[in-house]
Amino acid sequence: MVSVTVWNEFLEEQTNDEVASVYPDGIHEVLAAGLRERGHEVRTATLEEPDHGLTPEVLEETDVLVWWEHRAHEDVDDEVVDRVCQQIYDGMGFVPLHSAHFSKPFKRLMGTPCSLNYRESRERERVWTVDPSHPITAGLNDSFVIPETEMYGEPFAVPEPEQLVFVSWFEGGEVFRSGCCYTRGTGRIFYFRPGHETYPVYHEDVVLDVLDNAVDWAAPRTERSVSTENSSVEPRE
Repeated sequence: MVSVTVWNEFLEEQTNDEVASVYPDGIHEVLAAGLRERGHEVRTATLEEPDHGLTPEVLEETDVLVWWEHRAHEDVDDEVVDRVCQQIYDGMGFVPLHSAHFSKPFKRLMGTPCSLNYRESRERERVWTVDPSHPITAGLNDSFVIPETEMYGEPFAVPEPEQLVFVSWFEGGEVFRSGCCYTRGTGRIFYFRPGHETYPVYHEDVVLDVLDNAVDWAAPRTERSVSTENSSVEPRE
């Protein structure tokens, strides 16, 4: 069983009626419920909790951190970002979703602007599997459709993915690298594009199936040991 923490800024669900109509209890609760149904142990954390809900103890107990964020990127405390990134370097998995491409942890881990083109116009998206041998694609068809979503288009200013799992096509003709795998330190990262705060993307079973696979793939493969300092060692005989 993988221990998952789903993090959400959880602001617009409380202030925007359109968002609340789709995710009345918050995007994090929909994601958490879907992952629990698929056999994972899940807790949630939100921006306005102390330490944004990401205390050292919580992160040490987290195998995979799933991250939703939309507008509050600059409100995330740098000390918490340091803490998150250190845990990823030491083996914690990280799954940033949709507009979390602009989150502080993801941008720091990528070391690039992580910018892209976008258009919000309820377009149809077809997500194509481009690496059917990858564990994140297990049980999926060669493509799946999201009926209404926000368009994300290239260029996507991220490093070349170590594995590219999905590519999306939109009605306007744009394409986008929608499933990108990276490693930083010993931590595995999977950026997954589908999602939006006013479209019910996270109610789609196939999207939750992808996240189920992603959590399994990103979970630590060895025991994690947090080290924040250089270590002096003696030569071996």
